[in-house]
Amino acid sequence: MITARYVFLVACFALTSVIGKYELAPKKFLTLPLGEVRPAGWLWDQLQIQTDGVAGHMHEFYELVSNSDWTGGHSYYSYLEEAGSYWFNAMVPNGILMNNSIINEKTEEFLDYVLDHQDSTGWLGPEVGTDKPRYLWGRYPFFFGAIQMVEYKPELTDRVVTALHRFLKLANKMLRDGEGVENWAATRWEDFVMVLQWLYDSHPRGEEEILLDTMKRLKWSGVPWEKVFSREYFPTGPVENLTNPFGIELSWHGVNMAEGLKALPATYRFTHNQSDIDAANLSWDLMFKYHGRPSGAYAADEMLAGLEAVRGTELCLVVEAMFSGSYLYQVIGDIKYADRVERMAYNALPATITADMWGRQYLQQQNQVAAKNMSPNPFPEDGPYSNVFGLEPNYPCCTVNFPQGWPKFITNAFLTTPDRNGLIQLYLGPFEVQTTLFGDNQVKVTVDTLYPFGDMLNITILAVKPFTYYIRVPSWVVGGSMLLDDGQQMELAPDSETGLMQRVVGGGITNIVLYCPAEITIEKRLHSSVAVHRGPLNYAFDIPRSEKIIAQDPHEPHAIDLQIDPVGDWEYAINTDSAKMMFHNDAENTEVEIRSIPTFSESYKLPSPIFDSGKPPVSIIVPACPIKWPLAGDMFVASPPEYPECVGEERNIKLIPFGATRLRISEFPASVLGFNEFTGTSDLWQEVLSV
Repeated sequence: MITARYVFLVACFALTSVIGKYELAPKKFLTLPLGEVRPAGWLWDQLQIQTDGVAGHMHEFYELVSNSDWTGGHSYYSYLEEAGSYWFNAMVPNGILMNNSIINEKTEEFLDYVLDHQDSTGWLGPEVGTDKPRYLWGRYPFFFGAIQMVEYKPELTDRVVTALHRFLKLANKMLRDGEGVENWAATRWEDFVMVLQWLYDSHPRGEEEILLDTMKRLKWSGVPWEKVFSREYFPTGPVENLTNPFGIELSWHGVNMAEGLKALPATYRFTHNQSDIDAANLSWDLMFKYHGRPSGAYAADEMLAGLEAVRGTELCLVVEAMFSGSYLYQVIGDIKYADRVERMAYNALPATITADMWGRQYLQQQNQVAAKNMSPNPFPEDGPYSNVFGLEPNYPCCTVNFPQGWPKFITNAFLTTPDRNGLIQLYLGPFEVQTTLFGDNQVKVTVDTLYPFGDMLNITILAVKPFTYYIRVPSWVVGGSMLLDDGQQMELAPDSETGLMQRVVGGGITNIVLYCPAEITIEKRLHSSVAVHRGPLNYAFDIPRSEKIIAQDPHEPHAIDLQIDPVGDWEYAINTDSAKMMFHNDAENTEVEIRSIPTFSESYKLPSPIFDSGKPPVSIIVPACPIKWPLAGDMFVASPPEYPECVGEERNIKLIPFGATRLRISEFPASVLGFNEFTGTSDLWQEVLSV
């Protein structure tokens, strides 16, 4: 019997002779080697807090790292063998960006051990010398970490590349023999494709044919993401009561889909088919239309979960979606990817980690009125402990994987044009960059800013020769301007697709002041509720809280599990007239002082850690009234009531950045007093409605 899958495979093989003649399609923009982009200002402080937290100390006490079977120990949490490789992938850039000699020593030891123990077949990993089953997936994070080490230490190139080519030949044979692929590998094949494309672009060693063949075989062995993300098959709500049409339920798994968002741009590079780009664009739009969060992430409490504010978003999902969005922008160059990654980085990522970064949640909620062992369990596919802040609530994967979030956001913040004549500042924030562009043009860039806790960026560029500097202007900027060092002030007029605005800078020192103001916008959500935004930040009501230690690691007193309960009212509906909302920034002087561009208060320094109650200098005051808003379980809030009656006088409440809250309301009912005045929608909602 000829199946549809058989026809698909035959068609793919028929293309081999044609595709094999091509080079890989170029990416629109290229990344800089690890270490050339570094954090500064508050962003440096944030990565230092991560280094001082659980991420920087796992190698000392956490069995999955300190006794990892990747380095000869006995600890692992599943046959997937991903614990050690996740840690390595995250801590390579973390250690290098912070110049942390201890972490760098540990990651080098990890790399050396794995390469030293590669067996005669070419296999890499903790299965060497054991009877453990050999599945491909667990190696991919290790490969990403090894590539980053090569970028920073080119003297490692021959050793790492030789090992990868040996593994390539084994993997190709395994794929031909139908081996090494189970359900997880079947969804995460795109990560290996990206590794092979790095080899093809930089170190092919005459093996272009087998590299391309392996890329294609990986795709054929796995989930057809172009179908999963198609209008025909994409689920438009929670999936727990649906039958997966592809037979692999894990194709609706939130983290797998976050990684799967890279699959279509990776496929495009070896097919050259515009249809793959179109499918990649559609996949992004569908995901955030039907499952998107005001925090920038999407909902999947294990599986896709729809738009309800009380459903969960896994921390692994956030960091993987950020990495995928950066890659999508590099290949396709659409501003929507960069805007969404920046929202996730400044909202969803910090919201699900304690301010000192010793504890993390497995799942975060947009409306989260407690973090505790829930009864009844609100999460259909996950345990009731999932939103507790701790060492490894629910599953340990996020503990070893989440530390990649900030480092990879930083390393992807600057790009170059393919000819390396231009430098692109993609993400806005405080950074320092030292790189060499085409023609041995040594360039140093310093970005001094409080962004996203301020609207102004002071950019200082030192270059040997002239080049083109590009700056992304986010889509939420309204009425911004650029002040040049010759006194000229320009309105912001970025390219409509890439979001980039360019300026040719000369040799020597160039100063640019970028002013990126934004308006308060209202996003319509389910049940006629609303979310409040300004710029990249989602704003939430910070519920006063109490904390109780409910568990502690016997080897590390900082590694505790926290139960967090509310100690104040949170049942509010807000007046949705944005004209009645007031934005405050204690850090910037908003008077017109220098050519219509506000300035920093020179004496102001952002508090540390910035993502905690009372720390961010920005807030929005909104009119609100108390309402009756029931719970759906033990401190598990029900959906927002639709246009509820006020049970008290309207008053002003203060909203702060979502990422600084641990308990919060961020999707509010619209009060009866104010809903008739609601006339506008945010750009986010307009984008969603256009899908």
